[in-house]
Amino acid sequence: MATFSERLKSLRSEKGWSQQRLADELNLSKSSVNMYERGEREPGFETMEAIADTFNVDMDYLYGRTDVKIAEPIQFNAGTVPPGFEPLPRMVKKPLIGDIACGEPITAEQNIADYVDVPESVHCDFCLRCHGDSMVDAGIRDNDVVYIRCQPEVEDGEIAAVRIGGEATLKRVYYDGQSLTLMPANSSYRPKTYSGPELENIRIEGKAVGFTHWF
Repeated sequence: MATFSERLKSLRSEKGWSQQRLADELNLSKSSVNMYERGEREPGFETMEAIADTFNVDMDYLYGRTDVKIAEPIQFNAGTVPPGFEPLPRMVKKPLIGDIACGEPITAEQNIADYVDVPESVHCDFCLRCHGDSMVDAGIRDNDVVYIRCQPEVEDGEIAAVRIGGEATLKRVYYDGQSLTLMPANSSYRPKTYSGPELENIRIEGKAVGFTHWF
């Protein structure tokens, strides 16, 4: 399979565009496009989406995971869907966050471990993979991928992605005056309460709006 840099150069050449023309289309500098094509740098998720839209190709094609530029979804007509089956929803790519660099936005390029398919109807900005069973009573199990919509606050009792220093955790959030409690959805784990100076290291990154369960 081709690399991203090879794919980008090929797509640009097919259109007969110069690097400057592509840079103008993407609102980037020519030097950025040049580094992308030389394999010296890869763009962040938003720029990668813009490139895919500009050339009307799938993200998987850009990453060299497939030779098919754009996959055509299988469409079933009413009455042709086999009994017991439902058509799969249209999917979009969202960043899966891995290790988090302190001081950087959670969706910064260096925090992104991979990209995962998410139903288009789910309005989220990034995903986290759940490790362990601390949220099992909420239906979220080990290795599940949880969809997160970026927002700085959540309602009392809602499940949120919370950054504690350089780590992200998934817990129910409860407020009590000047303190904040992160509550697991598993009685085997104890809640943790933060107050005063401790809150300086706590940041709510977003609300959990769904998840994919892996059997």
